[in-house]
Amino acid sequence: MSDKTSSNSNGEYWRSNLRIVGILMSIWFIVSYGCGILFVDQLNKIQFGGFRLGFWFAQQGSIYVFVILIAVYVRMMSKLDKKYGSKQD
Repeated sequence: MSDKTSSNSNGEYWRSNLRIVGILMSIWFIVSYGCGILFVDQLNKIQFGGFRLGFWFAQQGSIYVFVILIAVYVRMMSKLDKKYGSKQD
């Protein structure tokens, strides 16, 4: 493979990586800031496990979502690595 082809492939890989990170971080921001702060009054009208949903998102929900997003990131990056032929040692 030529250096130019390799360089284009690396650029595509990193653009895809940054797109994935951007989407996942946007989701986390919406959940943690939006549900925990901005939409808390509307969400507090809903009960979840005996707690108001806005309170739950502010205290627990955003942490759970973050852990789930980490698992999603790992899975998506594994697929991306396979697509571009990246090998792990």
